Amino acid sequence: MLSREQLQDLKENFPTVSESGSGFLPRSDVQTALKILGIDVPGYKMRELMDQHFGNEAQIDVDKFARLFDTLDAQRNEEANRWKQQTKQVSGAYHTHSSKQENVQHTIRVEEEVAFSNWINSNLSDDSDLKRLLPVGSGELYTKIQDGLVICKLINLAVPGTIDERAINKKNLNTYTKLENLTLALMSSQAIGCNIINIDNIDLSKGTAHLVLGLLWQIIRIGLFNQIDLQHCPGLFRLLRDGETLDDLRRLSPEEILIRWVNYHLERAGTSRRLHNFQSDIVDSEIYTYLLNQIAPHGSGVTLAPLNVQGNVPRAGAMLDEAEKLECREFVTANDVAAGNYKLNLAFVANLFNKHPMLPDPGADEVVEDVVEETREEKTYRNWMNSMGVDPYVNWLYGDLQNGVVIFQLYDIIRPGMVTWKRVVRQFHKLRGMMDQIQNCNYAVELGKQLRFSLVGIQGKDIYDGNQTLTLALVWQLMRAYTLSVLAQCTQSGDSLPADKDIVAWVNEKLSKSGKSTSIRSFQDPAISTGKVVLDLIDAIKPNVIDHSLVKPGTTNEEKMSNAKYAITCGRKIGAKIYALPEDIVEVKPKMVLTVFACLMARDYMPDMKEVSAPVVPMINGN
Repeated sequence: MLSREQLQDLKENFPTVSESGSGFLPRSDVQTALKILGIDVPGYKMRELMDQHFGNEAQIDVDKFARLFDTLDAQRNEEANRWKQQTKQVSGAYHTHSSKQENVQHTIRVEEEVAFSNWINSNLSDDSDLKRLLPVGSGELYTKIQDGLVICKLINLAVPGTIDERAINKKNLNTYTKLENLTLALMSSQAIGCNIINIDNIDLSKGTAHLVLGLLWQIIRIGLFNQIDLQHCPGLFRLLRDGETLDDLRRLSPEEILIRWVNYHLERAGTSRRLHNFQSDIVDSEIYTYLLNQIAPHGSGVTLAPLNVQGNVPRAGAMLDEAEKLECREFVTANDVAAGNYKLNLAFVANLFNKHPMLPDPGADEVVEDVVEETREEKTYRNWMNSMGVDPYVNWLYGDLQNGVVIFQLYDIIRPGMVTWKRVVRQFHKLRGMMDQIQNCNYAVELGKQLRFSLVGIQGKDIYDGNQTLTLALVWQLMRAYTLSVLAQCTQSGDSLPADKDIVAWVNEKLSKSGKSTSIRSFQDPAISTGKVVLDLIDAIKPNVIDHSLVKPGTTNEEKMSNAKYAITCGRKIGAKIYALPEDIVEVKPKMVLTVFACLMARDYMPDMKEVSAPVVPMINGN
């Protein structure tokens, strides 16, 4: 049976088919109709199928066509399952030459291609928009992501609601609309914290292997790690050691939390084994076998039988058979486990945690301090920092900024060369570590004053202590300076950063010249809350991107939110580096509203740019 969406697709292309499922297809159009529904049959095979199923009929009844489609769809799914079985032991690598750097080779791991393809197949297979693309078979990953649909869907799987799907180009795609989707995917992945420096939509369109794999890994990793916090799993408090508080837990990276989680269950299993890394410690599968047995629900049939299997690869295979009983045979093959593949084993354990944490929530007799949820503002700043490629990765804003190292990297991006790195301590020793970190933070405040930040009453120790109000004050000014520096480069205004009034004036002039009736008085203007002014501005910058039939009057909060979601996604679709969230527009948060308009202004100037510094503005083709 064809779904309603499939019948609609056929009706749009063939007037002889109705949405109710009646009608017919001309014999000459059957191959095209199958392709529209995602099944591409070569000509030689098509002739055999036509003779076999329809004889000499010139007009093919929709019911008969549907039966042919169901047969071919079932065959395709069988092939996908067969391929998945064959790839359980795949491994190996090959090399590609860099198109951007001479004499540079990139190593491409086949097991990563397979793991990411399987993750896409198992998590997105029910998506009707992807019927023609999935499953991703062996060697198909780079071609299947070329229209941007799979990556956009993967981003929404990782962080739900990031992309308003109304703005994705889904039908009758051409080179132009595919590149629009890829631009949207890149800007949206950046907004959730992916580092996309030196990646553009052309790289993805060409299927540049190391860049595609790098982006997919970042998106998948963010999705896997999103659930590893106290909000999603209150039972994490059970991983605290004596004398530790929840703040100590927040300071840990997701990798460190996963290691503690594994060791918590190993201790409960009564084994002396402990996990210290996701490479050499797991190659014999013993830790995994104990872990699976410990987290398995009653009646799942998981046992310790793999411990009796000889040889690392056979034992890993037996262990993965146990994992399959928990529907957790994801990311790794037996060879990946035995070889200690870091990325894939980390993903395997994160997936186990998300599905079967087995950390009971606090009981009525257990006193646990209140969990303070990360605010929208904190999350936006954190995603911005991570998208800049800072090292280490920022997991908790206050703990990860307290030694100043991340802050210096941001200064160096905003104004290259302003940091005297000889003054920065990067290796901290136990005896004088605290003093060195405070010294770094004092220097960070000093540099802020050089950029004319408002830092009255802020000292280095406030940053070291994780003072939330004062740390946020510094971080906001860093993000604002970065946004305005991007804008200054685009407008070729040198070191002079645009003032708020300059951006407001540009917004109103752009709207007026395009015949729009909307305008703003400031970044606090209540009129911004409907989202219409942002949509009008995007339409003025790049006509025909906004579908005006989707724009609501904006009289209710629900309508405002709908407009704001659509506006932010459309802004990213044209290549604007927007980190703000729809709520920021609806609630008219002036700081974030400023960044939205500044990023759109920068995007308006981008086609005219001669040169752009890659670390500051990744070159995204907006046209």
